[in-house]
Amino acid sequence: MVSYSKAKILVIDDEDALRGAVKRILEREGFSVVTAENGARGISLGTTDEFDLALIDLKMPDYSGLDVLREIRKHKPNTVCFIATAYASYETAVEATKMGADGYILKPFTPEELLNHLNSGFKKRVLILEAEALKNEREARLLEIAFERTRLNTVIKSLADGVLVVNTDGEVVYYNNAALKYLNLQDIVIGRPILEELPREIQDLIFANFTSEITEKKSFSVEVEIKPKHELVVEATLSPVLRQSGKLSGVVIVIKNISEFKKVEHLKSQFVSMVAHELKAPVAATLGFINIILNKEMNLSREQEVDFLSRSRVRLGSLLNMVNDLLDISRIEMKTVMREIKKLDMNQIISDTLGMFTADIKKKDLTVIFEPKENMPEVRADHGEISRLVTNLVSNAIKYNKQSGRVEITCCQQKNYAVLEISDTGIGLRKEEQEKLWGEFYRAKNEFTKDITGTGLGMPIVKRIVDAYSGKIEVESKYTEGTRFKVYLPYNLTDDELNN
Repeated sequence: MVSYSKAKILVIDDEDALRGAVKRILEREGFSVVTAENGARGISLGTTDEFDLALIDLKMPDYSGLDVLREIRKHKPNTVCFIATAYASYETAVEATKMGADGYILKPFTPEELLNHLNSGFKKRVLILEAEALKNEREARLLEIAFERTRLNTVIKSLADGVLVVNTDGEVVYYNNAALKYLNLQDIVIGRPILEELPREIQDLIFANFTSEITEKKSFSVEVEIKPKHELVVEATLSPVLRQSGKLSGVVIVIKNISEFKKVEHLKSQFVSMVAHELKAPVAATLGFINIILNKEMNLSREQEVDFLSRSRVRLGSLLNMVNDLLDISRIEMKTVMREIKKLDMNQIISDTLGMFTADIKKKDLTVIFEPKENMPEVRADHGEISRLVTNLVSNAIKYNKQSGRVEITCCQQKNYAVLEISDTGIGLRKEEQEKLWGEFYRAKNEFTKDITGTGLGMPIVKRIVDAYSGKIEVESKYTEGTRFKVYLPYNLTDDELNN
């Protein structure tokens, strides 16, 4: 039985601040951590020393993360590797997975997200070492082969990927529970024909191997949509199993769940389409107004020209807001935000924000209640980021409220936190909508929101700002009745915590 008291982790990243922060977080959790400041150093350490886990940055100045991954997997195939990047794409994720990466961690990540990935990876590392130990033990102790077979079977059944082995007669030789789940089958019986129960794409791949002459062990992959609307999409990788004589004995099919990758790809396509639509409307309207003004045959009065120009300004203003949203989310993802840390008066920021929305509040006839608390400690943060956080929350409370509704805002001290609470009597969110609220490009769709425009980036920006200051955010909502957000911002952050 393989057992470790703590994992040994190699962190490879060219960002000094991020590398140091990750090292501190992991060492507090009891891990042994070694860091490398570039790809060359990472390859040197990862190929000569034994590490349980490796966290590899995708973009580095000397070597790409995929090059580093390839070298480590070549020399230390049992090291469980994760790729960390802010430049996520489906193509690189698939390539990294095929090269042996166990997971894909999107930057910026929270300590909880990092630890969840690494703890899961360490469990897999232990399983891999157990499987290897079982293999060695089986070769050395042939009398215990039945027991070892059971142990190996347990390891394979615990793998996250589905495994299905089929002989040349189309009968099941072996499978694990994940294969049942990812193929959406009720039951699989060893020794029973299964080809007719498999998706057509997988059947074709199997038949192609059965009917062709196999001269080398080569794997083939195909993507299959098991459940519609990207609910369950898998990548099936088929590898032939050859006898000692070289004849085909059967095939092994490994089924990996890629539903999340496909959903992200689909969401991004939707987002591009939505942005194109949102950009087209103000541009087309502004162009129309300008054409009218330039058309001398229209004989417009000065008042009419001013009216058209005012409308154009409003349209271009909405366009600029959208571009700013896109730039903000990009800067946060790329970690290129330049912060000016100073002590902030939360009451003043809230008052200034409400002043910006005076016209919108009057237009909806909203009742806004905000009573500043006296002697509130000041929060150390960047004024622009905290203003943006408050602006996004207040804007949503107004935009998604009902006519003649109510908005209540409080800011108070709770232990080491400044707690901002904003509640409204608006549309509210269903439970499934609340779970998706922090996802990029997500916008709740119902009968009340169909005429409300937006990019779906406001709440992700809020979440990233809160995470950047080691805070937390909670949401309570009831559909058709309203929503309450609570933001907790720590008072006593160190300079290192603020700069990371």
